[in-house]
Amino acid sequence: MLIGELSRRVGVSERLLRYYERMELIQSERRANGYREYDDRTVETVRRVRALLAAGLPTRVIRQILPCTFDEARLRPCPGVLTSLRDQLNVLDERAAELEAARRLLRRTIAATEKAAANAAAPAD
Repeated sequence: MLIGELSRRVGVSERLLRYYERMELIQSERRANGYREYDDRTVETVRRVRALLAAGLPTRVIRQILPCTFDEARLRPCPGVLTSLRDQLNVLDERAAELEAARRLLRRTIAATEKAAANAAAPAD
């Protein structure tokens, strides 16, 4: 199938499919006219890539573990897979902690600003 048909079948832009190919997540054959041609298995591969991206994995990790996938979110225990997944979970946990700290600071800033605005609006005695 050509890239346009693959794009329609998986609901992903052609540009994104070309990116996946550059990142070595999917492969295509080239026709004599230079058009990319994908086999039917690529549909499932793209769905797996999308599921792994939704789980917060970067493409470099997905490239490593993609051969171990057999369902949208299930993996065989290939060497290094659990380590990669745990490492990425640690990265996400760190980002979540940083975001939570930023949220607390923003809440304090909002509260202090609201208090200052209320004091400024209060009539002087």
